[in-house]
Order: sequence, then structure tokens, then C-alpha cells
Amino acid sequence: MPVVPSARLRSSLVGRLRAAGCVFAEDEARLLLATADSPADLAAMTARRAAGQPLELVLGWAEFCGLRLAVEPGVFVPRRRTEYLAELAAGLGRPGAVVLDLCCGTGAVGAAVATALGGVELHAADLEPAAVHCARRNLAPLGAQVHQGDLYAALPPGLRGRVDLLVANAPYVPTEEIRLLPAEARDHEPAVTLDGGTDGLAVQRRVIAGATPWLAPGAHLLIETGEHQAPATAAAFTAHGLTPRIHTCEERAATVVVGTAARP
Repeated sequence: MPVVPSARLRSSLVGRLRAAGCVFAEDEARLLLATADSPADLAAMTARRAAGQPLELVLGWAEFCGLRLAVEPGVFVPRRRTEYLAELAAGLGRPGAVVLDLCCGTGAVGAAVATALGGVELHAADLEPAAVHCARRNLAPLGAQVHQGDLYAALPPGLRGRVDLLVANAPYVPTEEIRLLPAEARDHEPAVTLDGGTDGLAVQRRVIAGATPWLAPGAHLLIETGEHQAPATAAAFTAHGLTPRIHTCEERAATVVVGTAARP
């Protein structure tokens, strides 16, 4: 049966979360209480969180652009800063657009863009089987097709030249900096979802280099990146015939480079 929170239980839960180093202990306690199905479930969830597991993994869901999306073990947890990527993409799109969420993870960005625009043809792709499974759960209500494979190798040939919006939150943490990440990410998310190679741009460069054959005339490729990496990301866009523009959101510490394909 659902947990009926008392003031004493709530206070005890907040205290335990604070002792474990949870900065937003009150908010986390509220979410745990609202999600747990029983006192035993609450105790197990609290123990997992206190042991350092990401809150979203403990809850089994994450909020992203107002949507509640399933989060499963072995999948990259969507970050709030990535909402900026989704918002920019939605602002460039239109109903009926063909949208591709590459390196999709949970499918959060694709879900947010499709929901904002309504009536799009949505595709998503990821290399990791766990991500593909999770994305299919989240995107099935939107009629999306989720493909498994290495970047563009995962896609059906019929998408070539048709994609209006291509969004990618590819890994961009330099290899040597992964050890500096919070333990929640470092210990509980697959390295392949974080490691962007020596300068953090190895996967981004592959996304950019392979994008043009898949983009419709005038289409947009949007990639989340680090603020200090943005000039190099933009240079890669230019080198492959896309006109780049760097966008930043200081409130969310988010940086996105948008590249636009030429029109005939």
C-alpha cells in the first residue's frame, strides 16, 4: 500500500538524505515518499539513494521538459541543462517535421521536441541495447521508431535527405576528466555515454561528419557541447558545409551549437 508520510517519517528521511550528502534532501524526500509503494519499498529506495545511486535511477523516472520519462539501469540520465537543446530544436521545427534524436539515451530530447511540435515523424537511435529498450518505452506513445546501432549505421536508408531536425547529446567529457565527474555519473552511468575522447569531441566530430547526407535542405543539426569546446564544435560544422551558430543559456550552464544545411 502507498506510504502515508508523517512529520516524523519525513523528518527522519530528510535527515538521512542530508547525512548522505544530498543537497536537495527535502525535495528528494518528497519524491521518494510520492513514488514508494510501501514502507519496505521506501526503505529500499532510501538505502539505494544514500549509497549514491542517482535519484532518477532510484525513482525509475526523470522529469524533462515537463515530461515524466522512464530511466533504467545502464542508461544515461537526462540532465536539466539538456532541456535547452530540446527547446532550441522545438523553436526551429514545425508540425510534420522529420526529427532524429541521435545518441538518444532515454529518448528525452526526441520526446520533448515531438511533444512541443506535435505530429512529427520521430526517429531515435543509440548504440547501447539498454538505451534502445528504455527509449522504446518512452517514445512508443509518440509513434517513434527507435533504432540500434553506431550513429548513422543504425538508420533506415529511407531517412536519407529527409531529416529536418537532427538533435544529438553525444558524449563530450574528455577522457581524462571523467574521474572528476560526480560519483553518481562516474559510477552508475556507462562510460560510453560520457567519454568523448581526448578533447571530448571525438563522437561529435563523427556526428557532424556524417550528417549532411541525412539532412533535408535547410535542415538543422543541434549538438550540446561544453562552453570551452563550442568554438571547436562550430569549426567542425563549418568544415562539413553547415553554417554554425553558438547558443548559450547561463541559467542552466548549457551550450548548444546549431548548424544549418544549405538550400539548393
